[in-house]
Amino acid sequence: MSAPTHQALSARVQRSDGAEARARILYAALALFAAKGFAKTSTREIALAAGANIAAISYYFGDKAGLYSATFTEPMGGNAGDLITLIDVPGLPIEQTLRIFMTAYVEPLKHGEIVRQCMRLHLREMIEPTTQWPTEFDRDIKGPHDALVRVLGRHLQLTQPDDDVHRLALAVSGLAMQLFVMQDIIDALAPSLLDTPQHIDTWSDRLVTFAIAMVDAETQRRTDARRAESLAHPPAQAPSHLKKRTPSKRIALKPQPAR
Repeated sequence: MSAPTHQALSARVQRSDGAEARARILYAALALFAAKGFAKTSTREIALAAGANIAAISYYFGDKAGLYSATFTEPMGGNAGDLITLIDVPGLPIEQTLRIFMTAYVEPLKHGEIVRQCMRLHLREMIEPTTQWPTEFDRDIKGPHDALVRVLGRHLQLTQPDDDVHRLALAVSGLAMQLFVMQDIIDALAPSLLDTPQHIDTWSDRLVTFAIAMVDAETQRRTDARRAESLAHPPAQAPSHLKKRTPSKRIALKPQPAR
């Protein structure tokens, strides 16, 4: 095998430096957008924090809006579309589905401070929505929720989802979301719960158990409701005079001989 040429080595170094420069811009923007919001953060501030020039932002992200959009998807890796594909599979056992769901949701907690900034960014976008909000809502909120509703509806053998299926889906996803929303509180109350990747894996395992219990409880509630309904309103019976009578059997008497 021939040794790489000087030109090839130079191109490899440029690609490496380019990826590093792009990452510096991305994470500097994430911190600033999370702290100040889109409108109050300038590209000049971002370039200064990243140690790059403003032209690099245009080169790597197109414009400020493109960079803002990237901060919602790239820092933690993956996207909601991948999760939907994995869980919205007819015939997949509910426990396996919920394990995939919880693992995917909890995994980003291993990114430490980056996930805190991402959470602050999402909360700020909810409070101070930009043109990015419809995209974030459809992709990261509505998409996974609708998929979970379909999964739970199939498990409960429903033809159409009702309000209680939506309640159950929100409760299940809320188990995972509360770890992100309450991360600072958890650190203050019991910091060991999130301090290592192993403890975060334990969270995902426990959340599956909790979610299964919630699904089982909803299944039982529906069963009890159907039973109570059938007892309160038994099937109507036909009036007695319309009931089909069973012909009575008559005993034939033998004629007695005359005396």
